[in-house]
Amino acid sequence: MFKKPLGLLGIFLIVVGLGYFVGAGVAYSKVQGGYGSLQSFSEAQNVELSYNEDGDLIDRGQVEGAQAIMTLLKDDWNFPVVDSDLDPNDPLVNTATEYMFQMATIAHHTLDGTQVIVLSQDDIDNAVASEQLDADGTYNGVVEAYQGQVLEPGSYDVPVNGRYWTGFDRMDLLDGQARDGAWSGTAHALVAELGVGAATHSTLQLALGVAALLAGLGVVCTVMGIAFIWQVRSGDKSGDKKAPADKTMDEPALANA
Repeated sequence: MFKKPLGLLGIFLIVVGLGYFVGAGVAYSKVQGGYGSLQSFSEAQNVELSYNEDGDLIDRGQVEGAQAIMTLLKDDWNFPVVDSDLDPNDPLVNTATEYMFQMATIAHHTLDGTQVIVLSQDDIDNAVASEQLDADGTYNGVVEAYQGQVLEPGSYDVPVNGRYWTGFDRMDLLDGQARDGAWSGTAHALVAELGVGAATHSTLQLALGVAALLAGLGVVCTVMGIAFIWQVRSGDKSGDKKAPADKTMDEPALANA
């Protein structure tokens, strides 16, 4: 029975289907391990999003603040937010959307912030010597609020004005220091860490999809293999039933001979 081509193909498909099932099981176990590790990492950090009593996201106690952050995330960064990831009953940051929202929170407050720059007399003298300031100390740099003013030792407020790291003039007396203050090593590290969390969660979701795909292929191959074998067996049984009838039909011809 199994020596017929369809029977052999059926056996082959069943074997392939079993292989797909094994692959799906391995992939799923790795995904679950990754989710467990990511959950433990999130719990160790204990970073949570804030919600009000109505279940709305808030930032510093304000719904409007969270909405501004979400606008940055959706419109400026074009991130595909998954609303189901934002669960007020589970505020722990452990999904891609939550990681990205936390990243956007840091970026939002940095971009809208103001840096206080303190200049000493040495800073003024060095800037004059390097021609960053005119000989009388007049500032003609990129910070509009102080253009045309004579700078003296003291503190100056420099708005970030929605600029990222590359948006500053690092050679400017005020702007260069404002860049280092706004986009400090801590800010960069937090953004990078949150980005890794978001990428890890997205990768695990992709891996889970691959596991499901392998399982689906296993089902298809197994069902097709069983169908081929069933078809061969049905054909053999049908042939056995017809054999006596054919023998009876041949008897008159043998008698006449």
